[in-house]
Amino acid sequence: MTMESPDGSRGTEHRKRLLEGLAHSVAGKGYAETTIADIVREAGVSRRTFYEHFDSKSEALIALYENASRHSLRVLEDSLDPAVDWAAQAQRVLEAYLASLAQNPTLLRTLFIEILALGPQGLLARRRANDGIADFLLSVINARRRPAPLSRPMALAVIGGIHELVLHCIERDQLAELQRLAAPAAALLRAVAADSAGDERDPRMLP
Repeated sequence: MTMESPDGSRGTEHRKRLLEGLAHSVAGKGYAETTIADIVREAGVSRRTFYEHFDSKSEALIALYENASRHSLRVLEDSLDPAVDWAAQAQRVLEAYLASLAQNPTLLRTLFIEILALGPQGLLARRRANDGIADFLLSVINARRRPAPLSRPMALAVIGGIHELVLHCIERDQLAELQRLAAPAAALLRAVAADSAGDERDPRMLP
């Protein structure tokens, strides 16, 4: 029996390897064709070890999705440049985000489409991911923009619009075009922000 270290590092390493194994298998053959046998073979661990961390393949997919979401947030944070204004900053972070999505087309398809087939759990994972990106956008824009802050519902609407553009590329096998979405995505964000500022200045525009 393999003993876990007191700080749990052995278990953490196994979980990491299982998620990497799932990602590698999905990248090669897609989620539907990936089996638990594939995952443990890629990870170099036993089936028993898989079930010590996950109850099912779908639970592992959600964990992989959440890992990918955290990676995307790190990409966004690393792309920040405090020397530029909020509009230029938005263009910069969106370019970085879309470039990171384009790095693994097969995995991207799984994380954007097949996660939704998992039902409420998949939807909840997507909502948490969108909330994280919304928090990031709000922190970037509202720290640099005046007179009116961008509201959270509007930030979520922008994220939904950007992800719809990404889905459009996925469904048409045009993933090479992903990075070209940065310009329309930034234009959408600027338009929503400008409209929000206009509403703040003129109460007659409020619903």
